[in-house]
Amino acid sequence: MRKLGALLALPLLPLVGASAMAHEVRPAYLDMRETEPDAFTVLWKVPAQGRMRLALDAHLPKQCVERATPTRTFEGSAYLERWTVDCAGGLREGEIVIDGLEATLTEALVRIEYENGGTEVGRLLPEAPSFTAAGAQTSLEVARTYFLLGVEHILLGFDHLIFVLALMLLIHDRLMLFKTITAFTVAHSITLAGASLGYFSLPQKPVEATIALSIAFVASELLKAKPNELRLSEAYPWLVAFAFGLLHGFGFSGALKEIGLPQSDVPLSLLTFNLGVEAGQLIFVAAALAIAGAARAIVSFRPALARRVIAYGIGTSAMLWLIPRIASLAA
Repeated sequence: MRKLGALLALPLLPLVGASAMAHEVRPAYLDMRETEPDAFTVLWKVPAQGRMRLALDAHLPKQCVERATPTRTFEGSAYLERWTVDCAGGLREGEIVIDGLEATLTEALVRIEYENGGTEVGRLLPEAPSFTAAGAQTSLEVARTYFLLGVEHILLGFDHLIFVLALMLLIHDRLMLFKTITAFTVAHSITLAGASLGYFSLPQKPVEATIALSIAFVASELLKAKPNELRLSEAYPWLVAFAFGLLHGFGFSGALKEIGLPQSDVPLSLLTFNLGVEAGQLIFVAAALAIAGAARAIVSFRPALARRVIAYGIGTSAMLWLIPRIASLAA
């Protein structure tokens, strides 16, 4: 399995070099709540770094008129605008457009809450930056949006994927691989659920820094491994996966909260977002194993050397993530 892991990792080395992108692809968020017939409070939230924000602007349907100039603030890692609008005749068939989205790698989530209790959610992409309000949505349609957000978050969360890859390189057989991935899944599901439901929480910036340290730890375990001497991380990788999975769950929870979802959506968004994360993780593992099967045809392959090179790459990426995350703590 170690040889298999080294083989599968070679085509995935570009992920190791994607240090700057870990957890940086965050969605913008537009929240509209009907407080009285045809009147809505609006929150527009855009990812930001310091006082710099993505050049995204939300354009509401033509029938919506501002009551007052929006208030603008920076809070944490986001730029926020708040205002109130009157939309003659309501929002049905009205088009919402996110200007500038087509020039980014991110997306935008639109959530509309109507006075009658109905909810509508739309996911806007660079290639499809507009959304037409229908006036109502089924729970299945809302769940689909959050599920896709979960899949995207894990597949673009390179730090989480590289941690899974490093664990795969420590494993001897597929049964242990199954136990390890299951342990990681169970652990981050526990903290994702608990943190999202408000039972416990940790500050997000220290969590992100510690996630980078967890990757560095597993990389060091790869380098210290000896053929006839099993370390704890090799003998019981599921234990390591469970311990660090609890930590990674706080990272997933932070991503879910960062989108700006209100408490009324937490049960549905939590379940489907988590299912999306698991689906994305399984896609990654299956793709990696498929690549490994194809790569075994390489005759001159040296798995020990490749494994060492990959371990150094993973460790270097972890440190490149850790430094700016510690710097953000100091700031």
